[in-house]
Order: sequence, then structure tokens, then C-alpha cells
Amino acid sequence: MSRSAERPLVYPKTEVQEVVETRFGTPVPDPYRWLEAEVRVDPKVRAWVDEQRTFTADYLARLPQRKAIADRLRALFDFGRYTAPRKEGGRYFYLYNSGLQNQSTLMVQDGLDGAPRLLLDPNGWSSDGATAIGEWSASPDGKHVAYAIQDGGTDWRTVKVLEVDGAKARSDEVRWVKMTVPVWSKDGSGFFYLRCPEPAQGAEYQSINSNFMVYFHALGTDQSADRLVFSVPEHPNLLHFCQLACKGRYLVITSLKNADSKASITLIDLRQPGSAPRKLIAGWDDAWGFAGSQGDTLYFVTDRNAPNRCVVAMDLAQADPIQPAVIIPEGPHAMDAGVVGGRLVVKTIVDAKSELQIFDLAGHAVARIDLPGIGAVTALEGDPDDPEAFYSFESFNLPPQVYRLDVSTGRSMVFKQAKPSFDSSKYAVGQVFYTSKDGTRVPMFIAHRKDLDLTKSHPTLLYGYGGFGISHLPMFRAHWLAWMEMGGIYALANLRGGGEYGKAWHESGRLFKRQNVYDDFIAAAEYLIATRLTTVSQLAIQGGSAGGLLVGAVVNQRPDLFAAVLAQVGVMDMLRYDQFTVGPYWVSDYGDPAEEAHFRNLLSYSPYHNIRSGTDYPAILTTTADTDDRVVPSHSFKYAAALQAAQIGPRPHVLRVETRAGHGMGKPLAKLIEEVSDMWAFAGHFTGLTSSPKGHAA
Repeated sequence: MSRSAERPLVYPKTEVQEVVETRFGTPVPDPYRWLEAEVRVDPKVRAWVDEQRTFTADYLARLPQRKAIADRLRALFDFGRYTAPRKEGGRYFYLYNSGLQNQSTLMVQDGLDGAPRLLLDPNGWSSDGATAIGEWSASPDGKHVAYAIQDGGTDWRTVKVLEVDGAKARSDEVRWVKMTVPVWSKDGSGFFYLRCPEPAQGAEYQSINSNFMVYFHALGTDQSADRLVFSVPEHPNLLHFCQLACKGRYLVITSLKNADSKASITLIDLRQPGSAPRKLIAGWDDAWGFAGSQGDTLYFVTDRNAPNRCVVAMDLAQADPIQPAVIIPEGPHAMDAGVVGGRLVVKTIVDAKSELQIFDLAGHAVARIDLPGIGAVTALEGDPDDPEAFYSFESFNLPPQVYRLDVSTGRSMVFKQAKPSFDSSKYAVGQVFYTSKDGTRVPMFIAHRKDLDLTKSHPTLLYGYGGFGISHLPMFRAHWLAWMEMGGIYALANLRGGGEYGKAWHESGRLFKRQNVYDDFIAAAEYLIATRLTTVSQLAIQGGSAGGLLVGAVVNQRPDLFAAVLAQVGVMDMLRYDQFTVGPYWVSDYGDPAEEAHFRNLLSYSPYHNIRSGTDYPAILTTTADTDDRVVPSHSFKYAAALQAAQIGPRPHVLRVETRAGHGMGKPLAKLIEEVSDMWAFAGHFTGLTSSPKGHAA
């Protein structure tokens, strides 16, 4: 039976309720609002999810190649992987995965030539492998590690402390922590962290997160004794980030109102307990990122009067208000920086690719770092007073390689090298530029096997995101390589709304310009078809989170353009996204549904509200997880129910719900392989990707 002649599925029945909310004179039906109830608490929603899970699992199990894909994915993941180390007290701490471990382990070695030893192995923490090491940091003397435990994918954390010598667990435990990395005091007596009030029982995964506060936990004490360091009760929606400055004398607190990096900066003098906080940057007019300090001077990266960002210095000896002095002026490319070893290591994004340079503190260029090729610097670790730094580099065909950088000489050498079983030289990574609807030039990466005959069209997977100023650079994912091994093309479009070209690129894809993101993605698909790399019947699209919103919106606008859609953990109900967990922080990108102009704009593209009954749609696999407390799963529940109820053609529109998993971070490798196997088998089935992945092992 051909794919086009498949029998329509008979989906599980979903109750329809007469819920209509009138906003600004416009009636808005919401027949599946009952699916917003917490799946872990509400038995009716849980029963509906269980029925959908069984239905989808039965369907996916019948797809050809699924087992072969899963087997090949296990082989592709089976190599050692490292993160860039953090150096504290002469010791190097990093995460390591031997290959097929569900979760990465925390390692330490004494000195560059020291033998690595295991500190923490989370793989025995739960029977299903779904408990992970979250955020962590070592004390300045290297004697302790504060580490967050992430259970079942949730963003909530419990922080514990380990003595490095002997890998001995301490009794310290800090609960209801979220969105924070433990920041140790200079003397190692304790750490700063961020938490908000404990949610009501049963509302842990849905209630709005607000009133975040900075606390200090002293080693050996109960959490009830933790000292409140900073809070802004008059602004309950602020999110704070903490860093130490000036050899540990000051705590720099960056406070964000929304997810757009516009910040206020507060300084707390830790040598003078009880002293009034010093406001360095008031208001939320510009983006500010703390880069480090030297002496009594703080360095920041900001977009104030510099859309691509610049580096400024603030001398604390000056009287308030301190006037920032520009050290490295804005250039033609988006910029970020950090102070390492008394110098500035500057990372720029040039046409969605990383470049790395070293400047002195006066802003003079010292050295340019030669990177291995087209790719991304995905981590940079270093200390303001130590010339030794580490960075990680990767690309579509190259797993992360960790390099040691001497900022005094500009020389790099390999510190930890990933050695996969495949030959990266057998894959081509290229970049093209295409024209969007309004004439904007947009970059897109295209990767595939070098032996692919590009005079013919091929099944293609097009990925996009386009939001929150987040840049998507060439990074390695073993599952993308599996798609390429099977003879498919992988394409990444660098849409507006991201940060690839600085503030202007982000601004042109947010709020009332959000449609530009969708136009850019549609134009990317049309380019791939016009250049005959693929055809409508061979094209699949994929996006997660804001990218899930992207593909959900685009398939409503152009259902004729794609064969298959993979919508992952998407924001699908744009009229109620701000009612759950961290949703209010997204108002900066999407707009406030309580304001009429934004309401009408959001309603115009909300995936849940714009399904076009009577029009044939591509095959759609919607994926989410039961403990996703960032984009709550009801977005996907309601969207999938609406798809299944609409008259949109015979191709399947199914919902996959993972258990004990969240938005993505902390997902065990076994669950990831199962999920990707389902997605690739689904997309491959509807795009004609029929070659076996085993046939192309390098």
C-alpha cells in the first residue's frame, strides 16, 4: 500500500466541551481546555493520555526501519563524550559519558596529567535512568561540589554537596531550586542559589513561577537557616543570575524581566554584610551580560547603543551613576565575551558560524584562534586571573572536541578528544543564502553524505527555531548523522527571531513581526524545492519548543508544502501560554494575550486555533512529555486533539507522550533513542527515506 493510499486512522475519542471565551468582542472556542489539568493528578486527563500513548505506540511499531534506526543510533552514540572542564583548586572537573550511559557522570582529575576519577554517577539513582546531574559547580579550593539533581526531566532541582576527597556525600540539601547554578563564596563556606516559594501540592508542574529570591546556604546547616540575600517583591516576575567579581568581594546580580536579556545590574558587597545593594544599571532598557572583572573594574557585554553588542568597563571607584566606558566597540557581527587571564576572549557569530579572538583589556586585538572549520564554540570556561581556558568546538559532522587555550599566547591544543566510530570526512557541510518573502537574505546550512548525487532530489529534514535571540549554529547530534547516513539531507535555517545577526535579527522576528519567522521558514522550504534538492513529497520539517510553535504555525499556513511534520514540546495555544510556569517570561517575544493588539496578532498564527478543516495536511507527529514544566504538555494535548477532530486528510496526526521526561534536558539516552527512532521512522516513511542506516556506516 502506498503512503498516499493509507487508510485514515480511527483515533481515540476525545471529549468536546462547550467552552467559549469572548475576548475583545471575539468569541474563542476552547473545546479541549479540560486537557490543561495536571496529567499526574487528574485521572481523566491521565486516562486520555494513556489511550493516546497506546494508540500511537501501536502505530509507530508498524513503521518499517524503526528497529534498524534504533540499532544504528545506539552504534552512533557509542563513543566517549566530554564537556569543557572547570578548574578549581588545581583540579579539573567535567562531565563524561562513556557512550551508551543514560546520564553523563561527573569526573575530576588533579592537574592536567592526573588520572581521571569518578565523583558522581547518576545512572544508579533511578531504575529508568531518568534522574540526572543538573547544574553543578566546584568550590574555589576544589574541595566540594554543589550539584543539582534533576528527576524525571522537571526544571525543579534539589541541590546536594559532595566532598571531593573520597567522594563523600554531605548532609546538605537545598530544595525547590530552579533556573540556577550554585555560586560558591570565595572562601568555600557555602553557595548562593535562586529559588521561589514552594508550589502547592499537585501544582508543581503547572503553577506560575514568580518571586524568585537569591539565598546563601552555609555548609553544614539546614536550608531553613539559609540567608535571604536579594529579592525584589515589587517586581515578582524578575529572574536573577548571580556571579562573583573582584576576587569574590562582590556578588553581581543580573535581573531579567523577560526572556529577552534586558537587565538591571545590582552589586552586593560581601565584605560588608548588611550593606545596601548598589544599583549599577537601573531599569530594563538594554541587554547586559557580566563578562568578568580585573581589580575594581567590571566588564560587561551590552547592546546599549550597539545592536551587535560591545564590551564596556565600569570602574567601581567612580561615584554613581558609573558611566560605562567602551573597550571593544560594536562590530559587524554579534558578539559575546569573557575575562580570562587578564584578557578578553571574544566570541563572534559570523553568518551563523563561530569565530574566537583574544583582546587585551584596553581593547586591542592580540590573537585570532584557528578553529577546525565551519562549526560552533559551544562552551568557554576560564578564570579572570588564570590564563588557562577551555572551549568546546563541534559541527554537524564533528562531535564536541575540548581544547585547552593559553590566552597569553593564543595557542590551543586538544584536551579531550571524542573518537566516534564514523568518518566525519565522508560528510559535507555547506551554507547557502536564500531570499525570504520581504527580500531579507537568510542563511541556511545543508549537510549530507559526500557521495549523495545532488543532481537528484532526496528526502530532506528542515529544522528551525527563530526565537528569544537564541542562535542556532552548526552543532553535532548523532541522530542528525543517522538521517544523513540513510541518504537524507539535513538543513538548518537561521531564521529571524534568533540572535545570529544581533539585536536587529531578533527584533525583526518578535511581537508584531513574528510572521517574518514563519515566512523565513516557508522560504527555506521553497528554496530547497526550487533548487531540486528535494520535493514537496520528500520534505519533512522539525522544531522544538519555540520551534514547535514554528512548525505548528507554518503547517497551518502552508499545509501543501510538506510531507511530514515533527512538532516537539511546542507552544501551541498562544492565548493561554502565559498561564503556566515560566510562560509570563515569554511575553517579551510573543506579546501579552491580555492586550487587544497582541491578542489579535497571537490569534492570527496560534497553531491550536488555526487548523484548516477541509484541507489536506501532511503527516504530523506531535511529541511532549508528562513532566515538561517549561512548555506544559497541555499545549500538545490540545493541539493533537484538535488535529484529530479536524477534517484534514487521511495522513496520520498522532501524539507521542514520554513518561518521566521534561522539556529535553536530563532525558536518558535510552528514551532519546526510542523517541528519535519513532520520529525518523515516521518522517522517513512519509518522505520516502527507505535506505537502511546500516548500509552507510562509515
